[in-house]
Amino acid sequence: MPEKNYSEILEDVLKILERFAKPSEKISEETELVRDLELDSLQVMEIVQEVEDSFDILFPLNDISGIRTVKDFVLKIQKEANP
Repeated sequence: MPEKNYSEILEDVLKILERFAKPSEKISEETELVRDLELDSLQVMEIVQEVEDSFDILFPLNDISGIRTVKDFVLKIQKEANP
């Protein structure tokens, strides 16, 4: 898989997150996954699974607790996808 840059990963992640957000919710890099999108633990796991499938990575579950914003999430995906 070719290396993806931050903008490409962000675009893909936003598409995934939009399916879990309320229709009126505007998602940006600073959007907080749990507080702003009101995601529960099952939804977070579904998102992680989709990200793993989309980017062909294994996302370390112990790293999830350190991810607050969409930007944090994208940076972690970028690190895992482009070692």
